[in-house]
Amino acid sequence: MGGLNNEVMRLLRFAGVALASFWFCIQAIPSRAQSQQASPLPQGAIRVSVDRVNVGVIVTDAQGRFVEGLRREDFQVFDNLAQQPLTDFTTVEEPAQVLLLIEAGPAVYLLEGGHLQAAYSLLNGLSAGDRVAVVKYADVPAAIIDFTIDKLAAENALGELRFNLGFGSLNLSSSLSTILDWLTKVKGKKTVVLLSTGVDTSPSNEWGVLLQRLKTSDVRILAVSLTGELKNPQPNRKKKTPASNSPPASMQFDEADQLLKGIAEATGGRAYFPKSAKEFSAAYAEIAQLVRHEYSLAFVPAAHDGKIHSIEVRISSLGGANASTASYRVDHRQAYLAPPPDPQ
Repeated sequence: MGGLNNEVMRLLRFAGVALASFWFCIQAIPSRAQSQQASPLPQGAIRVSVDRVNVGVIVTDAQGRFVEGLRREDFQVFDNLAQQPLTDFTTVEEPAQVLLLIEAGPAVYLLEGGHLQAAYSLLNGLSAGDRVAVVKYADVPAAIIDFTIDKLAAENALGELRFNLGFGSLNLSSSLSTILDWLTKVKGKKTVVLLSTGVDTSPSNEWGVLLQRLKTSDVRILAVSLTGELKNPQPNRKKKTPASNSPPASMQFDEADQLLKGIAEATGGRAYFPKSAKEFSAAYAEIAQLVRHEYSLAFVPAAHDGKIHSIEVRISSLGGANASTASYRVDHRQAYLAPPPDPQ
């Protein structure tokens, strides 16, 4: 009996160290209120080299299902609030390039891998031609498996994931910047499915730089928050969570949620905040559908000024003149970087 008690105490101490390291990371989150103001354009921003701006658009109904059958005349595109004629329009359903980016810090360990079990719903929902890569991050991103159509290999990669349990860093912004660098060499429709608490210990200037890159990038990010069970623990996991949800911790969770929303929305993606295995599975099932379906629009840039231009896409009608668009959702990237002025 004494040996059993010693083993229990050892496991509790181990879980306590992991929990303490997670809360250490939370306390290290810098304030980003000022970094969201003006930020210099990063050197790695994607530049438009031809007179064509491509915009991938996802339109879904109130149940999250992709809306099919829309026509060119159903869409209106605005460049800095000025409507632009479409030069190209196609309905795209093609193999997806899906990079699964997973936070590998102490909080994920504490959740006992429940969200990873649900991630199999994503892999099972993808089509045979979709390619998947698995990358983990804590202080820096580390590739576990490169893009492959072998979904079984991707599942095995999830099972091999190892967590950083020490007092390390969770550099979300800087890790995403590195991922964007990697993906510039990947062709096709690219999606990052981010599994993260939203905790970010990157240097304070990283977020502003990343936001500019995300807005002009051709990569869509679908973020899945992992904090649901930390904020609302199940009874059998209370020993692995804080004794109380103090106001400072609640504020940090709110900031982490806002960061995930900002990351996703800048790319025309979405953020999900599931609280249970069932909600995780539902989120991944929707993601598996969204990564394949989109409308591809194109227009000529309004000016060659080397500046960032905002993009807005509106739906003029859905299902006829009397149909309401209020129950539909339209997602697309927010901006593009115009070509530089023509040489004199």
